[in-house]
This record gives sequence, structure tokens and C-alpha cells, in this order.
Amino acid sequence: MPAPIISCEGGTLAPWVPDNQSPWDERRARHLLRRLGFGTPHDKVAEALSYAPGEYVDLLIDQAIDLPLPTPPVWANWTVTDYDATGIEPFDHFLEWTIQWIQDMRQNGLREKVALFWHNHFVTIYDSYGCPSYLYLYHRILQQYAFGNFKEFVKEIGKTPAMLIFLNGAQSTKWSPNENYARELYELFTLGADNGYTQQDIVETARALTGWNNFDVYCAPITFMPEYHDDGIKTIFGQTGNWGYDDVHDILFAQRGQQVAQHICRKIYKHFVHPQPNEDIIAGLADTFIANNFELAPVFRQLFKSEHFFHESVIGVRIKDPIEYLLTLPSEPELTLNNDFAEAIWYFAGLLGQNLFNPVDVAGWPGDRTWINTATLTGRWQILDYYLYWLIDDDLDSLRQLALNLVGSNTNDPLLVTQRFVEHYLPNGLSTQAELDQALAVFKWEVPENYYAQGLWNLNWDSAPYQVAVLLQHLVRQPDFQLS
Repeated sequence: MPAPIISCEGGTLAPWVPDNQSPWDERRARHLLRRLGFGTPHDKVAEALSYAPGEYVDLLIDQAIDLPLPTPPVWANWTVTDYDATGIEPFDHFLEWTIQWIQDMRQNGLREKVALFWHNHFVTIYDSYGCPSYLYLYHRILQQYAFGNFKEFVKEIGKTPAMLIFLNGAQSTKWSPNENYARELYELFTLGADNGYTQQDIVETARALTGWNNFDVYCAPITFMPEYHDDGIKTIFGQTGNWGYDDVHDILFAQRGQQVAQHICRKIYKHFVHPQPNEDIIAGLADTFIANNFELAPVFRQLFKSEHFFHESVIGVRIKDPIEYLLTLPSEPELTLNNDFAEAIWYFAGLLGQNLFNPVDVAGWPGDRTWINTATLTGRWQILDYYLYWLIDDDLDSLRQLALNLVGSNTNDPLLVTQRFVEHYLPNGLSTQAELDQALAVFKWEVPENYYAQGLWNLNWDSAPYQVAVLLQHLVRQPDFQLS
């Protein structure tokens, strides 16, 4: 393992050791959980604090790696001939799997958070291929290799039918090589734009990738056809030979491994740590990536255990993507997330710009500040309002239970309740006493002040769930709630 790289600010890649100035406390436990999952379930905060931070990172990653893949749906191998002529069933199956993923995000935070990251890296667009069976196979690869070997990941993703259709590999033959996948393989998936490849490398690579054309009915598996493959001599990154699919990847990682490592570690850093890249930290991660033969798990372990990751400068600086935002409240174990509302999350996330399995283009969702504008900000508020109204109608007492669990017991102190909710949901809290006073006034709601002054009110009052709802509605509108 290479020595830690020293950053000009914000700590190093050395394992973080808590101290009095930088304690392992609820705030930093929530920071870890926000970045490695969806929301900050209070039971997980308590669990995190029962471990040393590095041990807990290892536990989360080990659990994510050991998770079984989802059970294949009954339609996992269906082709177009298995569907009726109405066209309704394919959409129903797409929606079924999307809802399942949203439920899995809530249940299996880290693996699905990383799989969602890879979905926005190895982009395919469902609307371009339209086969639920292809969607299932593509998604399974994202989950299977989320923490696996990146070289093998790249090899496998390029052979998935979703990718072969989306970037025209299934149409690419020795008579007419299609350059789309070859170009994106380098520009987006491994090297980064204009980084260590030429147009001629793309042309020759497209020839080497030909032959994945064999399927007799739409939505059936796509396999290799040797007679459609260009078996002529090709030169890629200065290496000349009769190259095929596996050879392309072997040459790429052997000749351009440093560029691959830098590009992938930069994307991981910008997504999970800070939108502004720290090149010293990225260089250290890239060294670790190469030293471990492009295994992803050691990179994630080093990053999430590091001084830099827990440094004050990276807490609460990422804007939540719509899925992450909409799962913030339902991540709490007391609050319901049934399939109807999971479907609503899919629908509303699409309205906010993140349509699962349908990113905007092959480059994916740009993320960060592009998620927020005047329309999407008010939309975010309104959608979580809708969720709170739904809880009031369907599961009112869950709001009371959330307050009891956050505080730790019943209480007659409204300030304590308000402070606990602020600490739990806002990464950096409220910046002024006036803002805290305002939140307290919101929580006190319509209950006369004398009931608080005399200590008569407590969380068992009939009004308490409604008070929790209006406080959450208020906190959702705070700028810090948009951040992780």
C-alpha cells in the first residue's frame, strides 16, 4: 500500500483517528451514513457509534459485498414474443423493477448507493432499448461489480444487451464497424475526454469490438458471432495484432492504467466527497487502485476511512440528488415506505430531473448544482409535503414514535425535541439563534404557551405527531436540508 498522500488542506488519506477537536460523534456518524446510503436512520447512527469509525466502514462495505443479488423476476428471460400486443406489460415490468430498486435503496443503502453511481457512469437509457429482461441484466451487473474488479466490470458491461443496443454494438460488424461504444469506452467509461487516445485508436477499437450481433428475436440474449467479427490486424495504443474484445481491455488497462485510475478515482471523489476535486487525494486513491489491480473495494475503504473524508471541510457540501433527497425521511425505520409511495418517488424524481434507468444522455446526470433551480427547489418542498400529508392520513403515530426515538424518551421540553430534529436532518445545523428560535416556534404550533411553561405538554399529547410534521415541513425548506 502506498504511503498516504498529503493534501494541501482537509487532511490526508491516512486513517482518521478521532480526537477532542474532531470527535467520532453523531454528526460525523450521520455524515458517513449520508454519503454511504440514503438518509440517516437513527438506529444506524447508534450502531455506527458502537464501533470505531474504520471498523464501521469495513462492516458496511463487507455487508454490501456479501449481499445476495436480488431474486430474478419471473420475466427475467422474457423476449418480445412472451408479451401480448398491448404494450402494457413491458412498462409494468419496468415499473416493478424500479420500485424494487427504490425499496432496496432504503434497505441496502451502501450497495445501492454505489450501484446508482455506476448507473450514472456506465449509462444506458431504457427508452432506447425497451426490454425489461435487458434492464434486469444491466442492473444486476451494476450491483454485482459495485465493489468488484473494475477491469472485469468494464468487460462485462460492454457485453450486456442494454449497452449493445444503446450504443449500437449489436449493429457493429466487420463490414460496418460502429464507433459509438469504442468512443464512449474511452471518453466516458475509462480514460476521460481527450485523455490518452486518438481517433485512430477509436477506429481500430471499433473493429476489434465487432461480432456481438447474434440474437434471433428482440429481448433475447445477444451473443458473439465469429463470422461478423473483423479478424484483421489492428493497432491500438501502439500495440499491433489481431485484437478482439478481451484484447481491447487488456491493452487499455496495461497501456493506459494510470489514466484509467485517475479518471475513475476523480469521479468517485467528486460524487462521494466533494464536487471540487482534491488532486492530491485523487492521486493517492489512484495509486491504491493500481496497486490492487483495479479492485474497487480497497479504494472505497481507504477513502471512507480517511482523515480527509471526515474533515470539517467536506461535511454538508454535496447537493442531494432527487432520489437521495426523497428517501431522506422514509429512511427512518418508523416511517412507512410502501410500494405506492416508492412508485411516487420514482415519478417525482423524474419530474425533478432524475428518471431512474433513463439518464439525460450517455454522459449521465451532471449532478450537484444542476439539481437545484427555482422550479426543482419548490418541487422538492412540495413532494416531501405530500409525503408528510400521506403519513398524517395513513400512519400518524409513526411521527410521534420518530420523535420519541430521536430524543431517547418522552419529554416535556419542546426545545430539546427541536434541537434533536435539527441535528438529525441538517448536516451543519442552523447558523443563528434566531433560526433555532423560529424552528422552536414552528414546533410549538398551536399549543398555548402556558402548557409548555407549566410542563404539562409532552410527546404523548394528541397534537405531538402534527407538531412533528410541521417541524419537518419547516426543516425541509432549510438550505442545509438539500445537502449531504
